[in-house]
Amino acid sequence: MSKARHVSETPATQFLKQHKVAYTEHTYDYVDHGGAGEAARQLGLDPHAVVKTLVMEDEAAKPLIVVMHGDREVSTKNLARQAGLKRVEPCKPEVAQRHSGYQVGGTSPFGTRKKMPVWVEAEILQYPVVYINGGRRGYLVGIDPNALVSLLGAKPVTVALE
Repeated sequence: MSKARHVSETPATQFLKQHKVAYTEHTYDYVDHGGAGEAARQLGLDPHAVVKTLVMEDEAAKPLIVVMHGDREVSTKNLARQAGLKRVEPCKPEVAQRHSGYQVGGTSPFGTRKKMPVWVEAEILQYPVVYINGGRRGYLVGIDPNALVSLLGAKPVTVALE
């Protein structure tokens, strides 16, 4: 028997359905601070193809989203430079939650409470499918990464720390 559990709709899956984006569902046992690496391990996926959604803020405390490979960190200095901002830093979890409407660990770039600018690590767009949070802890959706560009206006940047 397959381990896939049916997950009730989230704002993210409602958004994807509304925009007729095909996606696959992948559930795993959420582990605190396990992140994308833990999801990749449990699901047997390439950790580079499992991407994380990070809510950050600029010098004016305006929120923005960065989509990054699960096994890489973001250079906030490079992001600020490429995004034309003075400074970028991660939001505190409660602030990120307020902006996105999602629990930290279950943040999706789709269907967020506030519309925020989205930046995506350029290499992610070369993958045929990436696995991104579906709006709940322990739940990923497999999608064509170009949906980030077509639906959210995500701008490609090169900000991964090696």
